[in-house]
Amino acid sequence: MIKLGVNSVLFQGHDLDIAMKMIALAGYDGVELSAIKGMCEHLDPEQWQDQVASIRDLAKEYDLELLSIEAATHDSDRLEKTFAAAAALKIPVVNIGPGGKKDVDGDLARQAKLIAGLCERAAVHGVSLCVKAHVGCCVDNTPTTLQLMDSISSPAFGVDMDPSHVYRAGENPAEALPAVIKRVKHIHIRDCKGRGPSPGAPRDQACGRGDIDLLGYCRAMVEGGYDGPVCLEVIGAKEYDLPARVAVAAESYGYLNACLKSLAAR
Repeated sequence: MIKLGVNSVLFQGHDLDIAMKMIALAGYDGVELSAIKGMCEHLDPEQWQDQVASIRDLAKEYDLELLSIEAATHDSDRLEKTFAAAAALKIPVVNIGPGGKKDVDGDLARQAKLIAGLCERAAVHGVSLCVKAHVGCCVDNTPTTLQLMDSISSPAFGVDMDPSHVYRAGENPAEALPAVIKRVKHIHIRDCKGRGPSPGAPRDQACGRGDIDLLGYCRAMVEGGYDGPVCLEVIGAKEYDLPARVAVAAESYGYLNACLKSLAAR
């Protein structure tokens, strides 16, 4: 069964207790811990040892699986601590972006080499490091994702396939997913209206509100045999009150759960 989760960044500004309670109330199976420095550190890699017990307790209290961590950094020291935290919490996946800049000669090769080295460190801790195509970065679409995949052989490497980013690169995510599915270990998901470059207002990132064929994307997921986490990642909700954020999470859960149920994946 495909597990549905929420990246806790949706609840930035609130503590992890509130975030996990709201995620559970919205119906999700699990949570992705945000460890994004300067934005939302529900997991702080610099003091992860002090947080492990409380995170475990919250997961048990709200009956949520700990599905993944979003680290959003290439700092090797910070990632080393994040990998250690993931291992201690039995979290299988740490997510980062590719870095570099779109269409800059040498950036993709340089970032691939860097990420390959980070994957080796992830492997030491028994976790996977996943990377997604990201608007404006050296890996921003399916062709560049395939180049990255070809450059990294480590079994600790995975693709985090976020349909909103490849959609904003001009692709149809439902058609793009099969090309990379063999290396996909995590999926960030949200909707968006138009081709960007921004994903739009948080309310329009709720799954089912935008222009992406997310039912087709879910079908491609299921047909490709994917059974990893699918985590809602909504950004920019800092000014939203708590009920508005819960509404985005709950609406997205209802849509995704219905899509996956219709495909016998939940």
